[in-house]
Amino acid sequence: MIVIDPPAVPRYGRLWAHLASDTSYDELHEFARRLGVPERGFDRDHYDVPAELWERAVASGAVPISSRELVLLLRSAGLRRPKPGHTSGSTPD
Repeated sequence: MIVIDPPAVPRYGRLWAHLASDTSYDELHEFARRLGVPERGFDRDHYDVPAELWERAVASGAVPISSRELVLLLRSAGLRRPKPGHTSGSTPD
């Protein structure tokens, strides 16, 4: 399943959402390609997606969930890759 959280992270003059998979990185990369998200948007275990693509991602099948749910989903699927130096108890990014 592909999931996306609300666009709430400000950076580079726009808001960003996170796109992730609970199945595999292959599934995630394929969905991001179809959505038109460049490879440089991949950050360890998710894609950063600009707010302008959020509705299109949902229309294409991404399930909207909260940021906290996204992190918990990645952890339970064994796909969470924390930033170097962060512990498993760190807050979602």
